[in-house]
Amino acid sequence: MASVLVPISDGFEEIEAVSLIDVMRRGGIEVVSASLERDREVHGANGITILTDTTIDSVLADDFDMIVLPGGHDNAVHLKESPKVQALLKEFDSKGKRVGAICAAPMALAEAGVIKNRYTCYPSYEEQIGKEKWTDAQNVVVDENVLTSRGPGTAICFALSIVRELVGEETYKQLKSGLLADYC
Repeated sequence: MASVLVPISDGFEEIEAVSLIDVMRRGGIEVVSASLERDREVHGANGITILTDTTIDSVLADDFDMIVLPGGHDNAVHLKESPKVQALLKEFDSKGKRVGAICAAPMALAEAGVIKNRYTCYPSYEEQIGKEKWTDAQNVVVDENVLTSRGPGTAICFALSIVRELVGEETYKQLKSGLLADYC
């Protein structure tokens, strides 16, 4: 079974985090949410609080196939500034494992130096990340081992792309149909 680590901190974008976790689990992926905070309770940008599965200090890259970062401005800044998250991103990338980020979170990928040739993000964050590799032509960009997406409205399509990458085309198609996500 494929496994994905989803680090989350205060200020996370709820639609992105919950949609990603939900769709990946529906696709048969083991998903572990990990708080950057001292405890497992994290507070979203829009007032929703969730309890993560664990804390970031207790996870190892070797236990996962992929790391996926939800957005939300404050969360993205915390992910960018977290030494543990930065070390994990670099380790995943150096081992050829997949890394992903949505919305503002590609800032953390840029900080870790794992963006390859193309990426996408929430409009305006390309100014901070670097416009030379940015594209807004697609809602989800898959470039080598790096997957990026634009924002809350693209979260289900992003999660489905992760399912396709980790589980396969058949599961992707079944899940897409069951979710009525014909727009992806």
